[in-house]
Amino acid sequence: MPILRRPLASCSVLEKALKLFFDGGCRPNPGMMETAVAARGQVWHRPAIGQGTNDHAEWQALLNALEVAIELGATDIVLLGDSAFVVGQATGALKPHAEFAPYRARYVAQTARFERVRVRWIARAQNLAGIALARLAAGQMVVGLARPGHIPGTGVQS
Repeated sequence: MPILRRPLASCSVLEKALKLFFDGGCRPNPGMMETAVAARGQVWHRPAIGQGTNDHAEWQALLNALEVAIELGATDIVLLGDSAFVVGQATGALKPHAEFAPYRARYVAQTARFERVRVRWIARAQNLAGIALARLAAGQMVVGLARPGHIPGTGVQS
């Protein structure tokens, strides 16, 4: 019997999930929202995206992370955020409040585009997107900022 060979690049065992760190916030709370997504050494920042609360901004950041994953061509993703409230709602561990149900519906619809999606809570100190937002707020340079103020595929510019 002949030995079948497959190129290593097509073996799903070798494929690694894309990790996307997401964070959102506003100043003051409620106030003007902004989000950041960090992946592959780059940061996608969306400043001044409208009025809302920190929870609204966190949900928007999670949805932005999905947009970035689509733009990067990922099919297996891990979404990492420090909002236990949003992570709990996204995973189904918490029932979404009525005002957040539209975010949850958009999340479910967008995740259907991926082969595998996981959402994990991480500590704030581990959240690369949160660190980037803090540096931007302090006026510090963020290394790897992917076209400042731009989320790929959205046409949003600051």
